[in-house]
Amino acid sequence: MTNAIELDDVSFGYDRRRPVLKGITMSIPRGQVVAIMGGSGCGKTTILRLIGGQLRQQHGQVKVDGASVRDLGREELYALRRRIGMLFQFGALFTDMTVFENIAFPMREHTDLSDALIRDLVLMKLHAVGLRGAAQLKPSELSGGMARRVALARAVALDPMLVLYDEPFAGLDPISLGVVGQLIRRLNDALGITSVIVTHDVYESLKIVDYLYFVSEGRIIAQGTPDEVRNSADPFVRQFVDGEADGPVPFHYPARSYAEELAAGAN
Repeated sequence: MTNAIELDDVSFGYDRRRPVLKGITMSIPRGQVVAIMGGSGCGKTTILRLIGGQLRQQHGQVKVDGASVRDLGREELYALRRRIGMLFQFGALFTDMTVFENIAFPMREHTDLSDALIRDLVLMKLHAVGLRGAAQLKPSELSGGMARRVALARAVALDPMLVLYDEPFAGLDPISLGVVGQLIRRLNDALGITSVIVTHDVYESLKIVDYLYFVSEGRIIAQGTPDEVRNSADPFVRQFVDGEADGPVPFHYPARSYAEELAAGAN
């Protein structure tokens, strides 16, 4: 099985004093759903930005569909991006457009399809996410779960080879969360695409993904299939899966001892 994405010893930082990623290596096979998990600020979304070419790593190599993203020229990068779908956190729908126009937008921007064909394709995408009847609604008229499903339909509007998901489950009720999770899995398999999910939702991810990477302080510290993660004895994995307040990721921010702090204030 060939890989859709390969990161080899990738390091990145917004400045030299504060590295975000430190030697990340991962392979994401074509056709799979892979989750990248970890605490806030650990570098998960930065990995998505490197894959999409929004950022360029200081060290290592990022390959998408066999091409080194950092080495692509402007036109080549834009061509690659047209083959990548993106579901942004909370959907990021255009608020002044209808549901129909939101999904038609990338088709009108990047293709020469006729209005009649665009109409048929938009209705097909909406039907796939169960919202064909909501085509003329505005985003303000949608529930959170419906808006996320519309955003998913827009992410696959151009039949991409790869879809990146940035916290697709954030803010959803349990029913909507389950619906969106199953849609991600079904659309991935039906369209033959590859999906990369950045998420905190362990429970939902374990039901739909093929593989998981755990990131902490810019490094991959654990990885495995859902069954391997469920049965893992790794302290970080157990803390993250079980939602424990303290462990390898400490509750307290580093500081000198509380007794010393109180004594210093008394002097």
